[in-house]
Amino acid sequence: MTAYMKKKWVRSLLILVGVVVVFALWILLSGGSENYSAKYEGVDLTVDVTGIGRENTYAQYLSRYASAQMPGEGVSVDVLSAQPTEGMEVRTLEDGSQGLYTAEDSEVTWEVEVPAAGLYNLSLRYYTVPSRGVDVERILYINGELPFSGADTLLFSRLWKDGGEVRTDNQGNEIRPSQVEDYAWQTAYCRDSLGYTVDPYCFYFEAGVNTITLKAVNEPVILGAIDLLPVQALADYAQYSAAQPQVTMTDAGRQYTQVVQGEDAVLRSAPSLYARYDRSSPATVPNSVTHTVLNYIGGTAWNTPGQWIEWAFEVPEDGYYTITIKGRQNFSRGGLSCRSLYIDGEIPFSEMKSVTFFYQNAWNAMTLGDENGEPYRFYLTAGSHTVRLEATMGVMGDILEEMQDSIYRLNQIYRKLLILTGVNPDTFRDYNIAGVYPEVIEAMDLESKRLFNLVDRTVACTGQKSDRIAVAQTLAVQLEQFVDNNDRITRSFVNFRDNITSLGTAMQNMSETKLDIDYLVIAGVDAKVRTERETFFDAALHELKSCLASFFVDYDMLGDVYGEEDEVLQVWIMTGRDQSTVLKTMIDDTFTPTTGIKVNVKLVDPTALLGAVVAGNGPDVVVSTDTWNPAQYALRNSAVNLLEFEDCQEVLKDFLPSSYAAMSMDLDDNGVNELYALPETQTFNVLFYRRDVLDELGLEVPETWDDLIAMLPTIQGNNLSVGVPYPDYTLPNLSVYYTLIYQNGGKIYNDRATQTVIDSEEGVTAFKFYTSLYNDYGLPTVFDFVSRFRSGEMPIGIIDYTTYNTLMVSAPEIRGVWDFAPVPGTRRVDENGNEYIDHSVHSQGATCMMIATDDQRIKELGWAFMKWWVSAESQVRFGREIESVLGASARYATANINAFRQLAWSAEQIDVLGEQREWAVGFREIAGGYYTQWHMINAVRKVINEKTDPRENLLDYTRMINEEIVKKRSEFGLPLE
Repeated sequence: MTAYMKKKWVRSLLILVGVVVVFALWILLSGGSENYSAKYEGVDLTVDVTGIGRENTYAQYLSRYASAQMPGEGVSVDVLSAQPTEGMEVRTLEDGSQGLYTAEDSEVTWEVEVPAAGLYNLSLRYYTVPSRGVDVERILYINGELPFSGADTLLFSRLWKDGGEVRTDNQGNEIRPSQVEDYAWQTAYCRDSLGYTVDPYCFYFEAGVNTITLKAVNEPVILGAIDLLPVQALADYAQYSAAQPQVTMTDAGRQYTQVVQGEDAVLRSAPSLYARYDRSSPATVPNSVTHTVLNYIGGTAWNTPGQWIEWAFEVPEDGYYTITIKGRQNFSRGGLSCRSLYIDGEIPFSEMKSVTFFYQNAWNAMTLGDENGEPYRFYLTAGSHTVRLEATMGVMGDILEEMQDSIYRLNQIYRKLLILTGVNPDTFRDYNIAGVYPEVIEAMDLESKRLFNLVDRTVACTGQKSDRIAVAQTLAVQLEQFVDNNDRITRSFVNFRDNITSLGTAMQNMSETKLDIDYLVIAGVDAKVRTERETFFDAALHELKSCLASFFVDYDMLGDVYGEEDEVLQVWIMTGRDQSTVLKTMIDDTFTPTTGIKVNVKLVDPTALLGAVVAGNGPDVVVSTDTWNPAQYALRNSAVNLLEFEDCQEVLKDFLPSSYAAMSMDLDDNGVNELYALPETQTFNVLFYRRDVLDELGLEVPETWDDLIAMLPTIQGNNLSVGVPYPDYTLPNLSVYYTLIYQNGGKIYNDRATQTVIDSEEGVTAFKFYTSLYNDYGLPTVFDFVSRFRSGEMPIGIIDYTTYNTLMVSAPEIRGVWDFAPVPGTRRVDENGNEYIDHSVHSQGATCMMIATDDQRIKELGWAFMKWWVSAESQVRFGREIESVLGASARYATANINAFRQLAWSAEQIDVLGEQREWAVGFREIAGGYYTQWHMINAVRKVINEKTDPRENLLDYTRMINEEIVKKRSEFGLPLE
C-alpha cells in the first residue's frame, strides 16, 4: 500500500469515526427528550394481574378507603390509661411532666373513642431515654390488625448535638466534637420510614371504640401523647402571605443579614450529621489547603429521608425575611436532592415541603423563591428562631415507591418462569410459556407500560435521562420484546434477571438524597446577599496551592502528632481513613487526657507491617490486623505475650474464648496457652431466609441439617436453590466445613497442636456430608448471594451475619419479608444420654497486638492502650461513630459481648446473634497452619470436580498437612509430640 493510499485510508477512517460519534451524540441527546406516553396511554396502571403483586401495600389501603371521610376534628388518646401489661410504667420527668415508659420488649394497647369514622394522621409525642442510641422503632396495630405494610417499621428519631467545643490539635487541625444525645420532648407523625410516601400516613378508624397497639421493636421510649389529627393540606404561599400581619420594618431590619454556618448546627436527627471539612473548593467558607477546617455539614451521611439538621438564628424585629441556602449537590448526575424546610418546627407553606437542589459541581447559593425568581418572604417575630432542613424524596417519592413495587413484581415473574425453565433454559426447547403461564405474559405487558411511564415521569422531574433510569427503559423494552416474541424469554433469561438486579441497584441510588450545606443567610427583604462563587482562576489557584501543600503536609499522621522527644506510643491501624480518624479522635479526647499517654496513630497498608517490624521501624501496637498475624509473629518472637500482665484475665471476661482462640498458643510446651493479641471483632455465619418464599412453598425455617436436606426437593423442584459457602478460587470459604466438624464433635488440631485430626471419624463424616451438598444435592458452588436472595431465587443461605447490613441498605424492596436464624445444627447425645442440637459455628475476626520490645515502659503503655481500646465503652463509641460515618452497611461487629448489646441491633436480633455467638468456635492458628486451609480447599475441590472418594482424598491431604506441620515445628524448635 502506498503512502498516499495509507493517508487516504486513515482520513476516511477518521471521517467515519467522526460520523459515528456525531450520530451517537444525536441519539443520546434526542433520547433524553423521547416520550413513551403512546405506549401506556389509556391503560390502567394501578390494576395488578392475579397472582402477581405485593399485598397489603399503603396504596391498596388508601384505595380501599378512597371514599372515607376526613373528619375536621382530632382525637386525643390518654396515654396513661393504657391497658396494664409488662414493660410499661408511668414516669415523671425532671420538668414535672408525666409520660408512659414503654420498654424495648413491650406491647402496649390503648382504647380510644372516635366520634366520626374516617382517615386520620397519627402523631406521637415522645421522650427518648438513655439506651443504645438508635432510632425508636414500633409496629402499629389498629383494632388488633396491621393496617398495611409499612406500619410495621415506624421510626422516631433521637436528638443529637455536639458534645463540646471544636478542638484544635497541635498540628493546627480542627477536630470535631463527639456527638451526644440530647433529651427533650419531640412530636412526630407516623410516616413511611423509607420516605417514598412524603406525607404522613393516613389511618382509618371506625366510629366508636377502637384500639391502638404499639409493639416495640427497638429501644424503650416515654410517650407523652398520642393524637389522631385531621388530614389537612398545607396552605400555599399566597394563602400564607395573606394570613400574615402587615408590619413596617426599620431600615436596619430591612437591611439585616445573618450568616449561619452549616457546621454550627445545634441539633440533628442522627450522630452522622456532624461538621465536616472540604478542601476541594476555594468557595467553601472558611477554607484551608494545609489544615483541616470544619467548614460544612451534610455530605454522604445526609442521604436518608427523615434525617434533619437544625440551626438557630435571631432577627432584630418583627417583619419579613428571606432565606438563602448555599448548598451543593454534586453526588447524583441527573438526580435530585430535596429538603423540607421548617421554621420553629413547622413547615410554613406547601412550597417548603420540598425544596429541590439539582445536580451541580460547584456550590450554589439559592434564595428560596417562586418559579419567577421572586424570593419568598418569611414572617418572623423578633428574637430567636430555628430553621430545620429535613431530607425528603419530594417529587421522586411516588416514582420510587412504584419502582420498588415494580421490582417486587418482576422478581415474582422471574421466579414463576424459573419454576418452568430453570436457571439456564434450553434455548432450543419450546416451553409454551404463554400456554402454561398466560398471567405472566399479561403481567410482562403491563409491567413494560408501567416502566415506560416511570421513565417519562423521572425525566420530567430531573430534566434529563440519567444512566440510572436508563435501566428501567432497558427492562421496559425487553419486556415488550418478550410479549411480542415469547421465544426471546429463554434466550435472554439470565440477562432479564441481571436487569432486575440492576434496576434494584438504580432505585437504591436514586433514593439517596445527599446534600452539602456551607451556610444559610437570613436577610431582610432589602439586604443584598453576597455569596462566594468559584471562578476558573480561583479553582486553578486552589489546585496549585493544594499541590504545593501536599509536599509538606503528612496526611497519614492523624490528630495530635508528637515528636521523638516525647514519650509516645506508636499505633498503626490497618483498616481505612474513616476508622483511623475516629480512633485518633477518641484517643485525643478521651484516652490521652485520662491516662496522660501520648499516642501517634498512623494509617498503614497491611502489607507494610512485616517489612517495618523486620527493619526495626515497626509500631508498638497494631490495631485491626488479621487473626493469623499474632500467632505468626509470636512464632518469630515478635509479639508480646499478654498474659504477662496481671489483669489480663480480667480484661478477657468481656469476651468469649472463641474470639481469642486464634491468638492463643503453647510455645513453651508447658500445657499453658499464651495470648498474643486481644480480639476486636468477631464474625460468624447465620442462616438468612426469605419468609415470603418459604410461606409460598409451605416450608419452615430449618433447625437442623436434616431439616434442610428434607426441604431441598421442594426448593429445587421449584428451580430455587440454597446458598452454602464454597471454597471457590476468588474467595475461598471453608466456614461451613469447619462448622460441620465442630457439630460432629471433631476438632481441627489435637490438643497440643502438633498435628491435624480432621481425618478422625468426626472429620471424615463432616467432610463427606459437606462435599455431598454439592455432589449429591446439587447446591451451587458459585453464586452472588445478595442478588439471588433479593430475587428470591435463593430463599435460604448460610452467610456471615454482617451481610445483614448490606441487605438492609441495598434491598429495600424486600423489607419485612426476610430475617435470620442460627445455622442448622446436628443432633447429638450428651454424656447423660440426653439429645440436643449442636449449633456450633466457625468464627473469625480482627485483633490488636503488641509488637515485641525490651522496653518495659513501652509494654506498660501499650497494654494500657489495648485495655482501653477493647473495653466496652470504647468499642460502643467506636461502633456507633463508624456507623454514623459510613452508614448502616458498616455496622461494627465487635467481639466485646457487653459492647455488642449496646449497638444498633434490635432486641430480637441481639438474642439470635447472642445465641449463635455462644456456639461459636475459634480457629486455632499454629505453626504451618496455612497448609491446613490450602489443602482442605484442594481436597474439597478435588472431590467435587473429580468425584474422588471423600475418605481416601481426605486422608491423603491430611498426611501432607501433617508433614508441613512437622517441618514448621522443627524449624521453630517446637516439640513434635
